[in-house]
Amino acid sequence: MRQLYMRQKVFSLGEKFTITDEHEQPAYYVEGSFMQIPKTFTILDKANQPVGEITKKVISFMPTFYVEIPGFQSITIQKAFTFFKTRFDIRAENISINGDFLDKYFEVQAKGDVVAYVEEKWLTWGDTYKMEIIDPRFEALVVALVVAVDFAKQES
Repeated sequence: MRQLYMRQKVFSLGEKFTITDEHEQPAYYVEGSFMQIPKTFTILDKANQPVGEITKKVISFMPTFYVEIPGFQSITIQKAFTFFKTRFDIRAENISINGDFLDKYFEVQAKGDVVAYVEEKWLTWGDTYKMEIIDPRFEALVVALVVAVDFAKQES
């Protein structure tokens, strides 16, 4: 099982940040577009090769994102309209996210099996997520899902 950490600075103007492993070594880089429509995030591996892209839908009632990861069918993530709890609808073949009441913990499942656990840390300066990757085939996908979910939560 591999652990990854996504720490974002509170005032990250260009939305560029690094995802590190448990030894605080860079594992992925995320580069958000600055002043661009549609808003995009490119995920790069530690060799600066693209491994995925997230695109925010320009016009939608609730934040909607399209996630493209090589080897996976296109995934759509949409924040659901609810009054008390943040919820996301994911349209993807055999991929789902299940979370807790305060939205600080969720698991990513593929075909009913848990492939990763994600926890948002409390009381940190900026957003900090811990990802425990159980199935390494889904690592880039989990990173992309966490980036999209975090951005959608910021937009509300």
